[in-house]
Amino acid sequence: MNNALVLLLFCRYRLLRSPINCLLVSISVSDLLVCVLGTPFSFAASTRGRWLIGGAGCVWYGFVNSFLGIVSLISLAVLSYERYCTMMGATQADATNYRKVIMGITFSWIYSMLWTVPPLFGWSRYGPEGPGTTCSVNWTTKTANNVSYIICLFFFCLILPFIVIVYSYGKLLQAIKQVSRINTEVSRKREQRVLFLVVTMVVCYLLCWLPYGIMALVATFGQPGLVTPEASIVPSLLAKTSTVINPVIYIFLNKQIICQVTGGMQQSQEHMDKYLI
Repeated sequence: MNNALVLLLFCRYRLLRSPINCLLVSISVSDLLVCVLGTPFSFAASTRGRWLIGGAGCVWYGFVNSFLGIVSLISLAVLSYERYCTMMGATQADATNYRKVIMGITFSWIYSMLWTVPPLFGWSRYGPEGPGTTCSVNWTTKTANNVSYIICLFFFCLILPFIVIVYSYGKLLQAIKQVSRINTEVSRKREQRVLFLVVTMVVCYLLCWLPYGIMALVATFGQPGLVTPEASIVPSLLAKTSTVINPVIYIFLNKQIICQVTGGMQQSQEHMDKYLI
């Protein structure tokens, strides 16, 4: 419902369709597709206590959820970097130039595809996960083939996006702090608001995805049976919680969008405020 409402808002209010907001639409689309293409199968399996649609269905579920989850992660990194570039630009951002953002969206989807297709062709594989009511990458097989894939997946699809997010927002906060030293109380309030939003983004990113990444590494490198089926459920649920949290943070806490929807579509007066969040 959250992600559907986001798409409805962008369809309804034309001024929301700025280039950088297209990245928010891309994130909402990927999160909504997780709910539509993946969740019904795991929900049905959970009610019956077993996987219901066979081996091919398990591979389908594992691929789709991995693909769309990584799209969301990479899109968040691209969004943070785009905001960083916009803020640090010497000139006003062109609100009609969609080329860079479309390239960023395309990169997110292709990058994710490149990392989730290999298990379909033999570099690791998709199979049952945890108690057998969901499917994902095979975390437990300790062959060189499987371990190498998991290490690459962990670094390039979890750690690297996190580094980009922290770097980009860290630089933005640095810039705002410098402005706050020169300007008035308004700048200090803006700094506090942006700091709150940045900390919220980073904490939620870690809360949703780090437990799942740690669970995968422990299952891969730890003793067999160290991660029990019951223990694997919580990290998996936290990862799926990102589909709920993303629209709340990036859309419903977005001051620009709230002002435009509720306040007569007014333009933001500050270049810095407009492109931060």
